[in-house]
Amino acid sequence: MNFLAHTYLSGGNEEIIVGNFMGDYVKGKNYLLFPEQVKKGILIHRDIDSFTDMHEVTRRSKQRLASRYHKYAGIIIDIFYDHFLASLWDSYSTLPLNDFVNRTYDLLKRNYKVLPDAIKRWFPTFLENNWMMAYTNVEGIELVLERMSANTSLPDHSAFAVEVLRDQYSLFMDDFLEFFPMIVQFLEEKYEIDISVERDNYPES
Repeated sequence: MNFLAHTYLSGGNEEIIVGNFMGDYVKGKNYLLFPEQVKKGILIHRDIDSFTDMHEVTRRSKQRLASRYHKYAGIIIDIFYDHFLASLWDSYSTLPLNDFVNRTYDLLKRNYKVLPDAIKRWFPTFLENNWMMAYTNVEGIELVLERMSANTSLPDHSAFAVEVLRDQYSLFMDDFLEFFPMIVQFLEEKYEIDISVERDNYPES
């Protein structure tokens, strides 16, 4: 799960959304330094990652990319699954995707001071490039992967990843459709939250 799915899987609580968004950048017990609902969001983020990494469905997806990406295959699957969430968005929300993304950007800007310094360094570029909407098409995915490869330790096999996605598109989509309801159920039961994102229950500007 990448940025789009992490924010979606937070439900409608602004502080949980912020915590979930920045979860990768808060290590160990440092989450205890944040307000209660932000802490909850960070813990939800960690559970999303562990549930996703260990699940048999995502392992099946990762295997299709393992020949090039090896231990990094999960990062690519996170982005692929965000693409399917974006492309099937109307099945999961009555709030249009563009409105959801813009409201998310606004609430993150309102909470900018809470964000870790590492996020603050790339956050303006994240907004400028409308990163969360890039997942809606395959060309956008390739661009995201190229940027990640240039700025992180992710190997630059963007063309290969996109080729595999195009060739096995329906298989990846089937994996996503099988997996996503299970992670929603897991989080709703563990954290007693309502993950449905509707027009009237998601934070506005």
